[in-house]
Amino acid sequence: MKGIQKTPVLGVIYGNRDFFPDQLVTEARADLARLFEEMGIRAVQLGDQDTKLGGVETHADARKCAELFRRHRDEIDGVLVCLPNFGDEKGVLDALRLSGLDVPVLIQAYPDRPDELSPARRRDAFCGKISVCNNLVQAGIRFSLTRSHVVHPLSAGFRRDLQVFLAVCRVVNGLRGLRLGAVGARPGAFNTVRYSEKILERHGISVTTVDLSEVLGAAGKLDARHPAVVAKLDEIRSYAPAPGVPEEKLVQMAKLGVVLADWMNTHHLQATAIQCWTSLQRHYGCNVCTLMSMMSERFLPSACEVDITGALTMYAMQLASGTPAALVDWNNNYGDDPEKCVLFHCGNWAKSFLPDIRIANAPILGSILGVENTYGALEGRTPAGPLTYGRITSADAEGRLRCYVGEGELTNDELQTFGNRAVARVPRLQEVLRFVCRNGFEHHVVMTCSRTASVLAEAWGNYLGWDVTVFQADGMP
Repeated sequence: MKGIQKTPVLGVIYGNRDFFPDQLVTEARADLARLFEEMGIRAVQLGDQDTKLGGVETHADARKCAELFRRHRDEIDGVLVCLPNFGDEKGVLDALRLSGLDVPVLIQAYPDRPDELSPARRRDAFCGKISVCNNLVQAGIRFSLTRSHVVHPLSAGFRRDLQVFLAVCRVVNGLRGLRLGAVGARPGAFNTVRYSEKILERHGISVTTVDLSEVLGAAGKLDARHPAVVAKLDEIRSYAPAPGVPEEKLVQMAKLGVVLADWMNTHHLQATAIQCWTSLQRHYGCNVCTLMSMMSERFLPSACEVDITGALTMYAMQLASGTPAALVDWNNNYGDDPEKCVLFHCGNWAKSFLPDIRIANAPILGSILGVENTYGALEGRTPAGPLTYGRITSADAEGRLRCYVGEGELTNDELQTFGNRAVARVPRLQEVLRFVCRNGFEHHVVMTCSRTASVLAEAWGNYLGWDVTVFQADGMP
């Protein structure tokens, strides 16, 4: 799967303490320079002439660092606090507080070597990290921790910590100010996708709505020879094979795709949820699944049945994994296996999930609306691989956002059916489903082919303050 391409930018604070060896700061700067070059990270940090060795120790140092961060506030994704020695907790706190940044913060502390505990090489960062964290908690500044209390920046463990942290930054920053689009009213039979716009707005997430009639009316007026329609038709043909799909249906999809793209561009929308069931088929004569798949593949996720919080979850989970996300149904048991189930939708998963993709029709809707009105659904099976599943919902009566997230795997078990489909093995699936049912979550869940549950839990719970339940390998929260 392809990923989201952006050069990450980290503000870096090097903590220092006057009675510890200064050369440790110089060594740390060299270590991080090497690491950042390897990982393609750009640093915003004091130069080694701006303060003593570029460290932050005094209040004056903190003010210089804060001013530097303020100048780059629109670029900085997160802050790394590096403790080559004990560090000065007040200096770190003041630099963060005065900068005014509201981004994730990672605290890293160097390990001591048992044979280097003399005054010339002693670090005591093991202890200093606790003091720094204590000060940040007092000030209400949220932060992330490495898996090991102390860890060398050039170790494999810290590389993994930093990769996770960068993903947390993507999720947290990406969800702040997110703009979602709701196309049409939710289907009358789908109370499950109700949500609160006001709760989302309180968390900085806005929803722009449009009546489905406006979209269908505009699409119906487009000439098939319009350059934008011709270009969209070519895009659809190159996206997936369409054996047996009538040409006029592909043209209908192209017109609809032009209108949706124009509307999204006009309102600067990053994800959508569409009334795909059943007004569109009745009154326009095709499915919108292929277009939704194309958007999701381009990291503009699109959710079924006007499931706005489903689209929100898709956006968050693609940020965590750097790969497209899919909205799926917890749909069927898989025989008698209590830890396996079938994930399904009638056909809008991103192409990345479907190596055998093709444009087809929707048999279930076709049985009542006529197959000729359901072309545009996708066929395809997702093969074995890693699985992260999750869901955000608005708990309206409680006035908050609630989430769950966990991991499992997709399998190659036999599955004879239509649409977009996969077999999943989820540890202790029955406990997970009982949690979903008892807490009123939707039948829709989002999946990515990744291992990113820890990223989402950290972003949603620690930084965004949402109510998160994490299912560990044993399935228990």
